[in-house]
Amino acid sequence: MENTNRSVFSLSGVTGMLIATILLLSILVGLTVWDIKAQRKVANKPYTIKNPQTLKVRSKNDFNHKVIVK
Repeated sequence: MENTNRSVFSLSGVTGMLIATILLLSILVGLTVWDIKAQRKVANKPYTIKNPQTLKVRSKNDFNHKVIVK
């Protein structure tokens, strides 16, 4: 049986490949912009430890950890 219904510009051809590529690139750009906005929002809010004496030591190796206080 011969396939006589071939078309380069059908959805299974070049057009479909371009649509898929543009869709994937737009998703990549959207996620990158969303990530940059989230990083900028959180960058100005660092973590603070109010009372470091209340933290629990999880292992014996962590007990030898040195903390430099400025």
